[in-house]
Amino acid sequence: MSDLLPPGALKGRTVAVSVSNSPDLARLGLMEPHVNVVLGEITRTVLASGGALAYGGHLRPDGYTTFLLSELRRYEQGSKPLLTVYLSWSEHQHMTHDELAERLSVGSWARVLCLDPDGQVIPDPLADRGTEPSPALTPEAAARALTAMRKAMAQGTDARIVLGGKRSDFSGAVPGLMEEALLSLQSSTPLFLAGGLGGVTVDILRALRVDTCDWLPPDPRAEPEDPRLVHGRQLLVAAREDSHWSGLRNGLSAEENHRLAATQRPAEIAALLVLGLSRVATAQD
Repeated sequence: MSDLLPPGALKGRTVAVSVSNSPDLARLGLMEPHVNVVLGEITRTVLASGGALAYGGHLRPDGYTTFLLSELRRYEQGSKPLLTVYLSWSEHQHMTHDELAERLSVGSWARVLCLDPDGQVIPDPLADRGTEPSPALTPEAAARALTAMRKAMAQGTDARIVLGGKRSDFSGAVPGLMEEALLSLQSSTPLFLAGGLGGVTVDILRALRVDTCDWLPPDPRAEPEDPRLVHGRQLLVAAREDSHWSGLRNGLSAEENHRLAATQRPAEIAALLVLGLSRVATAQD
């Protein structure tokens, strides 16, 4: 599908990637490297269409940020960064000057925006930073900082694709990917839900009645649901039942959204993303 699109179909568009570990990979017959293959295909297809990516995460070497940065090294750099990393206050405030300086050395193909507790960009995050680590934030303060980061990211991007996602052991009042999906809906930003990797993306699909995801059977070893997950699901249902509900606004038909909800094929996920976005861009131009 993406092969039929002109090279500049996404010129000037930035796609936010929302991804975290899925607890369903094993029972779907998948492994973590499959997630990286999907991310790599999304990267290739978005950049080939003239777009850019954004990710809100951390700079530790074992995360998706590091993987995305490694993928970007394969591409020619243009006049603008190919990836924008949004770093919440909770992720960097405790770092020393030297530690943060090292983490910020990501290459000219990317930029890292260090945010303050309110989600505002800090012009010089290394200024007045000491040589000793600062105490970690309280869970409540960390959750507020993450929400502020997600709001800033929603304002700075043109679409969002959601993959995987934790149902437990997360920070915040609701799972992070649920919060990011809700912010996209509130801002009428095109939202793409790739459910084939399982995780909380499936809960989002079901709550919004985009797809029943019946291909994912119940987990017989599942523990009682985190009340925050239940709350997030209720917020999504309320958004779906609101009189102003206008769908995912992602340029895809109902049948195409069903395919995106179920497919595990990296090329199909990326192609549906770019196809829908190209339609949205054409309608806006």
